[in-house]
Amino acid sequence: MTQRLFRRCLLAALCVLGGRCLAQSAPPAPLLLQPAAVFDGQTLHPGWVVLVEGSLIKAAGPAAQVKAPAGARAVPLPGLTLLPGLIEGHSHLLLHPYNETSWDDQVLRESQALRVARATEHARRTLQAGFTTARDLGTEGADYADVGLKQAIEQGIIPGPRLLIATRALVATGCYGPKLSVDVAVPQGAQEVSGPDEIVRAVREQVSRGADVVKVYADYRLTPGGPSVATFSQDELNVLVATARSLGRPVVAHASTPEGMRRAALAGVETIEHGDQGTAEVFKLMKQRGVALCPTVAAGDAILQYRGWRKGQGPEPERITQKKASVAAARRADVALVLGGDVGVFPHGDNARELELLVREYGFTPLDVLRQATSGNARLLHLPDRGQVQSALLADLVAVAGDPTQDVQALRQVRWVMKGGAVVREL
Repeated sequence: MTQRLFRRCLLAALCVLGGRCLAQSAPPAPLLLQPAAVFDGQTLHPGWVVLVEGSLIKAAGPAAQVKAPAGARAVPLPGLTLLPGLIEGHSHLLLHPYNETSWDDQVLRESQALRVARATEHARRTLQAGFTTARDLGTEGADYADVGLKQAIEQGIIPGPRLLIATRALVATGCYGPKLSVDVAVPQGAQEVSGPDEIVRAVREQVSRGADVVKVYADYRLTPGGPSVATFSQDELNVLVATARSLGRPVVAHASTPEGMRRAALAGVETIEHGDQGTAEVFKLMKQRGVALCPTVAAGDAILQYRGWRKGQGPEPERITQKKASVAAARRADVALVLGGDVGVFPHGDNARELELLVREYGFTPLDVLRQATSGNARLLHLPDRGQVQSALLADLVAVAGDPTQDVQALRQVRWVMKGGAVVREL
């Protein structure tokens, strides 16, 4: 073979390979999604279609008004309602149900490798259940494992929801668990701090390691089985929130007592988690200061059943009665509500349990909880790129059988899931 002929053959081969590479890197065809109806984050629209280009929603509206470009591929979703990807407001991917393994034993006896392996499956189940975003509020003794979990999802190594993470969370020294003998020091489920200097250092450390939000336990039990009490002073909480805010991070507070909730609200946290003993006065303060409540009704319901409560048989436990009174008081005060179930206490993938309980036992309508789990959570968690079916937002979309605006059970009938324009659950 002459040198000239060799060069021509080489050039031809490179052109063929180059053409293949260009073909492989060509953007995917636009998708025209054709459900029976679209819930846009506020309202149900029968007869709408949604056009997806790349990772974003290009257009949404009546079928006659949305023009698909040449080469677009139709995706029929017959009989299904299309809605924004659901947003879980309170989860713990590194925990699994306490009736499988107690919280103490998960923190003390399970290796971090085992917990991360479980968490990868928990992330997959969450996404398959239609929750395309989750706020994960603490690793509960697994240090910064949520940082790697979030990175693995973002890099496409494992499937899972988009995560907002809190890493280790902050507790006042001596005010968390596990607690064994007073003679034995054991690893704790969160980072212990005392005084302004330690608080500032810990907040900076957690943010530098990857925390999207800073979580603080504003109250907790000092002894196993004892009552919860406020743990941080007002000055300590003020410093904590100011430090986080200066770093561009919101603060969320675990708080169930009126005093813990009051101090957290005065300090300027954005959400209070649980709020079991909330009073009219505390909720009035929260409303005035723009603090939202994440009531996590499903967690307490599950724990009481683990402890022997046979739901529907016998009297209602005081803890449930008190929780219902607290949520009702929050609604009367018009406090904004984040929807989140404290998933991990009960199984991941069972996230819809929170919505179901709010409808069945707390006086909410299916439309109330559906709005909150989509556009409402997106607004309160500062996620302007999702939570609605609207042009230029992320194509995080879920198709369910039935009408979830009328029947909350429809959210159990997830048939199809898209995240960022990629189908992650096929029909």
